[in-house]
Amino acid sequence: MKRSHNCTEVREHLINQRVSLCGWVNKRRDHGGVIFIDLRDRTGLVQVVFSPERHVEVHKQAHALRGEFVLFVEGEVAPRPKETENPNLATGMIEVNVDHLEILNPSQPIPFQLDEDVNENIRLVHRFLDLRRPEMQHNLITRHKISHSVRNVLNDNGFLDIETPMLNRSTPEGARDYLVPSRVNPGTFYALPQSPQLFKQLLMISGFDRYFQITRCFRDEDLRADRQPEFTQIDLEMSFVEPDDVMGITEKMMSTVFKEVLDIEVPLPMPRITYEEAMNRYGLDAPDVRIQLELVDLTEHMKNTGFKVFSRFAQMDDPIGERGAVKVMRVPGGASLTRKLIDGYTNFVGIYGAKGLAYIKINGPWQEDKWQSPIVKFFTDEEKATIESLSKAETGDILFFGADLENVVNEALGRLRVKVGREMNLVDDRAFSFVWVTDFPLLDWDKDAKRYTAIHHPFTMPNIEDLDKVNTLSDEAKALREQGRPYLPAIRSRAYDLVLNGVEVGGGSIRIHNPELQQTMFNLLGIGAEEADEKFGFLVNALTFGAPPHGGLALGLDRLVALMLGLDSIRDVIAFPKTQKATCAMTQAPSKVDATQLRELYLRSTFKPKVEEAEHSSE
Repeated sequence: MKRSHNCTEVREHLINQRVSLCGWVNKRRDHGGVIFIDLRDRTGLVQVVFSPERHVEVHKQAHALRGEFVLFVEGEVAPRPKETENPNLATGMIEVNVDHLEILNPSQPIPFQLDEDVNENIRLVHRFLDLRRPEMQHNLITRHKISHSVRNVLNDNGFLDIETPMLNRSTPEGARDYLVPSRVNPGTFYALPQSPQLFKQLLMISGFDRYFQITRCFRDEDLRADRQPEFTQIDLEMSFVEPDDVMGITEKMMSTVFKEVLDIEVPLPMPRITYEEAMNRYGLDAPDVRIQLELVDLTEHMKNTGFKVFSRFAQMDDPIGERGAVKVMRVPGGASLTRKLIDGYTNFVGIYGAKGLAYIKINGPWQEDKWQSPIVKFFTDEEKATIESLSKAETGDILFFGADLENVVNEALGRLRVKVGREMNLVDDRAFSFVWVTDFPLLDWDKDAKRYTAIHHPFTMPNIEDLDKVNTLSDEAKALREQGRPYLPAIRSRAYDLVLNGVEVGGGSIRIHNPELQQTMFNLLGIGAEEADEKFGFLVNALTFGAPPHGGLALGLDRLVALMLGLDSIRDVIAFPKTQKATCAMTQAPSKVDATQLRELYLRSTFKPKVEEAEHSSE
């Protein structure tokens, strides 16, 4: 039993030749005694024919065939009869007249037809069947092509593929770790890696210069369409580099992948904007730059307006507290939006903390009021002229306003910008638009813990021009922090994110290679010397032995593949994904383990299932 060809390799050049094929019964048709089977393998379909004139016994065997039976067939390739050709099928000009059939394995009736649109839960329970569907096979084959292209580019540019450990110690990296108890070392735990961050830095210190890995990572966090508990990232690190070097090799990799896999030219160099510019213009640090809508800052012009909501937040500018903002977004042609739609948008921005959504419609001269809105009466003619000039408002437009704390305004209007852009067809879904976002802030403030946190991670290098601010955080600032009043000097980092169509597909930074600066960073983050030694001592120690300047980046492979295929969920590009509850519907993982396994690990479960309310009420 040796097949000579895959199904879609059987074409006109093989007419009158014998072929042997293997595959599944995709569809069976009986036309007056002649049985037609669409035989399927991962390459596609070919029609095979069982005729009593050609072979009586084989024809009798074919009567037993049903969907998803696994077959081995041999026969002669022939042209299809006139007017039965199928130009929409790669093998649509030929068929195979079978004279030998082996049923390698029958199949019971499957729970859903492979060409049906079925509930995702049913698909995930029977994932091994779901993966037979041509679209799913196309997704995973495309994923393979992307990975293969990435490996070739990095190999050709001097990178070494080096594996890093899956079992490591727990280190704080922004999400909960998945913990693995050690039987050999009772009472201790490994952690599955959230990323290879520390090890790839150690590889640079070890002198390997250019490292990469397509690796699995694990984070115990709440899930969504583009997040899984286990995911794959393209990880790379380089020594003796600046941000331009890391971004340059990443651009070369992306342009090659898009050309080889999708035959799409990616213009290089990719555009770059700073974090500050992204927040000012788009409200989000991962902007979809295909959408030609932008936010305009009116804060300085609204400090004395008669509209008190605007003036209150415009005047809020505490250098060691919270800053308010007033911004406007112009939507061309939006004056036609109904009140129902506007109310829907008001509810939408409420999800992101906005307490309302002010608007002004710009009407034509034939209408009674040029500016139509309940808030128009609060503005002077000068303020109206300023708003009109800065927003570039034109007849037929609508202006949406946000007035609140700056982070609330940015998030609310930024998300609204994406929603409106999509709903008003202001974005080309077929386009791929990259943008680098650079110069991220180094620090953020955790209100609950009353301490600084790292925007990216604790090993991110501060901007060279801002190093003095890192080293001179005053005692006054520390006292204010202890009172819960954040003091956030404008310290930029040497961090950069790659954004594709409004989705962050990768991020990286230049790393701290100086041990004293690394310890200063730990101090800023409230990580004392003892804790730093316990959690990161091996890295800090390594930095004292001639660590080279280095930096890198990690790209989310799952997200990248989904975006390239135009899919909303990364579950459709992962062979065996988890559900939103972090379970495997097919294997029923996670599962309970027996008491013997727990005793071997010196563990016992204290979990008690919650009693249902119905049981309470019946007592």
